[in-house]
Amino acid sequence: MAVDIVATKNGPYLVTGDLALLELRDGAGNLYDFQGKSRVFLCRCGASITKPFCDGQHSKIGFQAAEAAVKSGG
Repeated sequence: MAVDIVATKNGPYLVTGDLALLELRDGAGNLYDFQGKSRVFLCRCGASITKPFCDGQHSKIGFQAAEAAVKSGG
């Protein structure tokens, strides 16, 4: 099963699938452990105190984001 990433409406990135395939590292290069997890929510508003993970701050600050996919110009 692949890893799927969805930009939720005015919220975090929802990452689902085989998270054993996901290599997410912190600033020091250490891998996050997703053992036993099938989904995580990643912050995209910038206000979470648990970055890179979402803690719900987007709803408190009124975060609004473009949701439509845009074709790359490459």
